[in-house]
Amino acid sequence: MRPVRALQLILGLSLFGTVFSGTLTYHELFGATAMSCPAPGAPGTVFGWPACVYGFFMYMAVAVLAAAGLRGARPKHVEPGNVLHQT
Repeated sequence: MRPVRALQLILGLSLFGTVFSGTLTYHELFGATAMSCPAPGAPGTVFGWPACVYGFFMYMAVAVLAAAGLRGARPKHVEPGNVLHQT
């Protein structure tokens, strides 16, 4: 698999993960059950926050890194008349 294709696949999966965990995060923090969230240290929380909050930011970080990798992998613009020679 080419590196560019791998970055595209990683970007797509991380965007899906960002949307999925973002939806879960929204429902956990702002949904009808938000007032009955477990206390800090309860099972299902990490430092008092639902685990999906951390997943959201991790998927977002992976998406940003994959997008930056794809942006850096774009072919450079070559002016007409300039020929790149490989040695």
